[in-house]
Amino acid sequence: MRNELYFIVCGRRPDFGYVDQPPLVPLIAAATQLFGVNVWLMRLPAAGAAAALVVLTAAFTRLMGGRAVSIALAAAAAAIAPALAGVTALLTTSTFEPLAWTATAYLVARAVALDDRRSLLGAGFVAGVAFEAKYGVVFWLMPLLAGLILTSGRRLFAVREFWLAAALAVAIAAPNLVWQAAHGWPFLAVTDLHARTILAGGPIAFETWQIAALNPLLAPLWLVGAAGPFFTSAMKPFRFLSIAFVGATAIVLAAGGKDYYLFPAYPTMFAVGAVACAGLRPWLAGAWIAAASALALAVAPAALPILDPPQLAEYFNRLHLRPPPDELAAVGAPLTQVFSDELGWRALESEVARVYRGLPEAERGAAAILASNYGEAAIDVYGEADRLPPAISGNNQYFLWGPRGYDGSVIIHINGDPERWRNYCDSVEIAGSFGAPFAMPYETGRPIFVCRGLRRSLAQTWDRFKSYH
Repeated sequence: MRNELYFIVCGRRPDFGYVDQPPLVPLIAAATQLFGVNVWLMRLPAAGAAAALVVLTAAFTRLMGGRAVSIALAAAAAAIAPALAGVTALLTTSTFEPLAWTATAYLVARAVALDDRRSLLGAGFVAGVAFEAKYGVVFWLMPLLAGLILTSGRRLFAVREFWLAAALAVAIAAPNLVWQAAHGWPFLAVTDLHARTILAGGPIAFETWQIAALNPLLAPLWLVGAAGPFFTSAMKPFRFLSIAFVGATAIVLAAGGKDYYLFPAYPTMFAVGAVACAGLRPWLAGAWIAAASALALAVAPAALPILDPPQLAEYFNRLHLRPPPDELAAVGAPLTQVFSDELGWRALESEVARVYRGLPEAERGAAAILASNYGEAAIDVYGEADRLPPAISGNNQYFLWGPRGYDGSVIIHINGDPERWRNYCDSVEIAGSFGAPFAMPYETGRPIFVCRGLRRSLAQTWDRFKSYH
């Protein structure tokens, strides 16, 4: 919810880019809330992406020659893999990655297998749009191109549509690239700082978690997908897909990326692996799907928001299924970082509104709401109903929006250090606190205070608030 609220706020200020992400997901998030705050509508595009992924994986399997057993096996895997379900449970920049990566591979595979050159234009379009949703698609495009170069697919480089597709992808991505360049490439600064907080555990730990997150019973399927085309002549045209998967794995490992960075590549491997397993008896494939589905159902609460926080905490404690933290910010999460980050935002907005209404009427017009991070600032979404002024923050995109004309004569500060601020204000008054059970530790038991008489204006000191991460 933290990121979803932030996306809504960003999308309501349309632009060709934002400090920490391309524009597509914020625009989608804002569009879902045109008629008021509605969580179900916000997550409807994510549900659509999850459903479309299953259909696309089945079509991909059919393209490669898979029959009923293979199609059912691949589609079921795409539907029940906990990691893929978790990625599409919320509206985030990762939500559309599995669909986009699979669609790109599928369209290129059509060009290789059927000599359908128009599909290359489709691949270029999908790649460009995917880039406008999340830059991580580059982790897939580079090894996909390498796979073509290393196999018979290299003949596509001599096709005019290939280069038109490349130009189309660049043209779609260009507005965001221009925006990033015009603003000094802030995403690189965010990435650099964020990389220092990732808890990378090495290749063995990485692969172990991939197996666990994708469902251990499905591991044979994608492992066969990675190796099978090199042992079956009928699948020779699709070897570039396996090379792309191995290459993407190497890139994510070399970059010290998080575990979920590779999740979008697995539906392609499910399809390839299912075709390689075409000789399975229907009853055996059915038993495999049933066993994998039972395991997926057992671990579903770890991926999907289907239990109340107390029940989820008990579930994690009893079954020891709490995913390990993948970055420093996730350490100490009572549930997981994803689930704990969904909690407490309405309560925070209510507390800030109480503090704001408690100010003398003469002070309210000059009062700025200053948040320590974009999640706290994004209570703007709920604050509209209480007629709160838009929040300000030095974190990520909020920094570029500046102090919004506030001079600092009255500041309601969320989650700051009141003792430190006494050095800069004529007075500091603790006005409240916020937090919620099972919320992140750094969002629990934190102060809200009022600074009066900031000795140097916000405009003069704004650069000091800059925080990209």
